[in-house]
Amino acid sequence: MTDWIELGYLGLFIASFLAATVVPFSSEVVFSALIAAGFNDWTCVWVATAGNWLGGMSCYYLGHLGKIEWIEKYLRVKKESLDKFMSKLNKYGDWFAFFSFLPGVGDIIAVASGYFRCRWWVVAISMFLGKFVRYIVWLGLFKQVLELF
Repeated sequence: MTDWIELGYLGLFIASFLAATVVPFSSEVVFSALIAAGFNDWTCVWVATAGNWLGGMSCYYLGHLGKIEWIEKYLRVKKESLDKFMSKLNKYGDWFAFFSFLPGVGDIIAVASGYFRCRWWVVAISMFLGKFVRYIVWLGLFKQVLELF
């Protein structure tokens, strides 16, 4: 843990990036340690958000490398059903990337958004907002816990 703190904001960025990929990692631990060590609250929020967002967008890109034809061929989904689902996802589902900050399912949401060719700019905005809110909420909760001690 002290290695992450010694790296400061760079360590937080790397930890946040890794936490948003399929690598099992918790950026909240590093985030909390830096706040407790006296690092600037809002700089930590912005650095963690940026790292987590870029990690999530890399998952989106990995999902985008997949092929829709694979779903049709290997999962035996009819083209009409797939087109209907994709039109709904493109109309409403892009904003679902907001929830990519959730533990466990967040990576799946990011990869699925890329795989189903959701509009990248909507995914990027909604994912950024979700991750920003995540770290603001975490900061508020952590500050309340610190006040108890």
